[in-house]
Amino acid sequence: MNYREEFLKFKKEKNAILLAHYYQIDEIQEIADYTGDSLGLAQEASKTDTSFIVFAGVHFMAETAKILNPGTKVLLPDMEAGCSLADSCPPDRFEEFIRQYPDHIVISYINCSAAIKTMSDVICTSSNAVKIVESFPMEQKIIFAPDKNLGGYINRITGRNMVLWDGTCEVHDILQTEAIIKLKIQHPDARLIAHPECKAQVLEMADFIGSTTALLNYTIREDARKFIVATETGILYQMKKASPDKEFIIVPSDETCSCNDCPYMKLNTMQKLYLCLKNERPEIIMPQHIMDKARKPIKRMLELS
Repeated sequence: MNYREEFLKFKKEKNAILLAHYYQIDEIQEIADYTGDSLGLAQEASKTDTSFIVFAGVHFMAETAKILNPGTKVLLPDMEAGCSLADSCPPDRFEEFIRQYPDHIVISYINCSAAIKTMSDVICTSSNAVKIVESFPMEQKIIFAPDKNLGGYINRITGRNMVLWDGTCEVHDILQTEAIIKLKIQHPDARLIAHPECKAQVLEMADFIGSTTALLNYTIREDARKFIVATETGILYQMKKASPDKEFIIVPSDETCSCNDCPYMKLNTMQKLYLCLKNERPEIIMPQHIMDKARKPIKRMLELS
C-alpha cells in the first residue's frame, strides 16, 4: 500500500490538516501542510478550522493543539511519542516546588504537560523565551521550568536570576564539548550553531544560538558554506532543502558518531499517519477544566508573540 497516497486521500476527504515538527522524518515533512517549531505550530494550530488535526510531533504538542482547538479532533499517530523534557517535570513534584516560592510567577517552556501549564502564568518557546521573560520587570521574581539549560541561557543574557527547575532534553543535553571541538578542528571554516537547550559549555562555543526556526533562518541568510549543527537531525531536511549548495554536519550524540535523533519524534511513520486518520484515533482527549486553565498561559504567550 502507498501510505502517502492513501493518507493524502483521507486528508482531503475528511477535511484534515497535517502539522509537523521540524524533527519529523523527511517523508512526513515533505507532505505537511505546515512544518515548524513549537511556536509556529502553536500559532498555526490556533487558527486552523479543519475537522481534524493530525499532529506529527510529540504528545505535549498535540495537547497544545487540542487546548487551542477544543472542538477539533486532534490525532497523534503514536501515543508513545512523549518527551524526555516534559517527563522530567512531574506535576506533583512541581506543585511542591512552586509552593516554596510563593512570591514568584511561573514561566513554563512549552515542552511540558498540560498539568504543568495549568500551574503557569505564561508559556514560552525557545523562539520567544527571552521576549517573554523581558516582558516582566527586572524586580519580578520568576520560576522557569522545566529546561534548566534554556533557563540558564536566558539568565546569562538578560541578567536575571530566575529559579530553575532541574530538567533537560535528552537530545540536546547529551551533546558533548569534546565532539564539537573535534568537528571544529576538522572543519575550521564551519559555523557552529546550537539550540539553547544544549549545555552552557556547548553554547559558549557557538557562533549562533537560537530556536530551530532561528537556526534554519541563520543558515539561509549567512554567507558561510558549512555549518556544524547542534540540535536534532530532523532539521537537516529543511536546511538542505533551503540551501542545497551548503554543507551541514550534525553533532553526534555519542563517541560512535550516532545520529542525534529524538527517539520520540521518530516514532511517527507514514503508516501510522495513514492508520490514525483512517481510524480517527489515537485521539487527544483532555478534561475540559484542564484545557480551560492551560489555555490562559498559552494565549498570553501568543499575545506577547
